[in-house]
Amino acid sequence: MEEFSIYTVFNQPKAGLLGNTAAVVYQEIMPSGDYMQRLAADLNQPATTFIAPAGDDVHYLVRWFAPDAEIGLCGHGTLAAIAHLANDTSTTVRLIAGEQKLYGQITAESQAVMELDSILVSGQTDAPDGLQEALGKQIVGYFPTPNKDIVLLETEEDVFNMEPDFAALRQIKVFGYAVTAPGNVADFVSRTLVPHVQQLEDHATGSSHAALAPFWAERLGKTELKAVQLSPRGGYFKCQVQSNTTRLQGYFQKIATGKLTVSEVANVG
Repeated sequence: MEEFSIYTVFNQPKAGLLGNTAAVVYQEIMPSGDYMQRLAADLNQPATTFIAPAGDDVHYLVRWFAPDAEIGLCGHGTLAAIAHLANDTSTTVRLIAGEQKLYGQITAESQAVMELDSILVSGQTDAPDGLQEALGKQIVGYFPTPNKDIVLLETEEDVFNMEPDFAALRQIKVFGYAVTAPGNVADFVSRTLVPHVQQLEDHATGSSHAALAPFWAERLGKTELKAVQLSPRGGYFKCQVQSNTTRLQGYFQKIATGKLTVSEVANVG
């Protein structure tokens, strides 16, 4: 039997921000995609991170699955994997996901940091038809990215009070949105909407902040920022923008462990 653990990450216990949960499953050999998808559906976490050795003692292969689809890049699942693999502050974890290389380590008790390529906007464009009506808030700016498009609103209150019409959002052929505004206390706030998948709204989203941190760093003229995700559970991020990379630091907590009693190849007979 192989063990798995469930973590909550990018939380801030003192502020009542619960963060995002991810299961981490370690395998000696990376399983098939069908098996990982079935197991992710059974574990039913926002993300299940699968990790396996990449041929040496330093690098690990990584893939992420939501209950209904594979995830191309999952920041909170990456931080959970780093928390799972790093023994102490001297251990650097190196993860490989296709052509993506991610790095991270534990920085202090119950805190970890991850480094990933920044996701840059390709310029400001008009928002898709129907988006403003679906969000119910005035859009100040719209910025496409290779991941989730950035939607700029005027105030933190606009982001917090937004009541998205997900049925209307599903009519727009955009995978997801990082809806953001200047923060009242934090440097910026956001919410991540993914209308075409089961979850609809993500709780604490590292991939969104790989785009939001450089976006706000340029607008605010600073490279170190604090951010709050105003999801129902809430998330907290310390961001540092370095050239073409973004470092995201957050708290983590292991909340459950278990043993897998299923294998990739079931005996039928």
